[in-house]
Amino acid sequence: MRHRVSHRKLGRTSEHRKALLRNLCTSLIIEEGVTTTLAKAKELRPFAERAITLARHGNAAETPERGLSCRRLAAGYFIGGHGQVRFREHKKEPVRTFERTGGVRALKKLFDEVAPRFATRPGGYTRITKLGWRKGDGAPMAKIELIPAPVEKKAAETAPKKGGLFSRKKKPEA
Repeated sequence: MRHRVSHRKLGRTSEHRKALLRNLCTSLIIEEGVTTTLAKAKELRPFAERAITLARHGNAAETPERGLSCRRLAAGYFIGGHGQVRFREHKKEPVRTFERTGGVRALKKLFDEVAPRFATRPGGYTRITKLGWRKGDGAPMAKIELIPAPVEKKAAETAPKKGGLFSRKKKPEA
């Protein structure tokens, strides 16, 4: 029996499992979709949704301190985000470029784009679609993706239609 067993081990140690989920969560936020095995997708769903909820709370915070706290807590759901300074030759002078790693880009995208999209949604930010079995080992594959923003209907589309194929035409009043 599996009483009080909350998560899958995925055949990994706890450190390896946490690193795997952080990498998948970073890719999910940056690419807005990841293809992986079904078991990993099912484990990633609550992990990623907690990060999105933290971003929602951080954006809606009354004080800047609370927003910063949520941002720092959400950073723990992504891979280490250190910037990299790269040198390249350009017109006889070395030019320094600063590239952000995946964790920093994911955190910025989470708070700037993803959290405002789900500001009014109480949960369920991801969708898992089963894709069949992998050819090599027969593992069930799935795609986990962020749900797109809801499309608002125009007033003309929501208004009831007048007439129709079998509707009776009103006679003009004399």
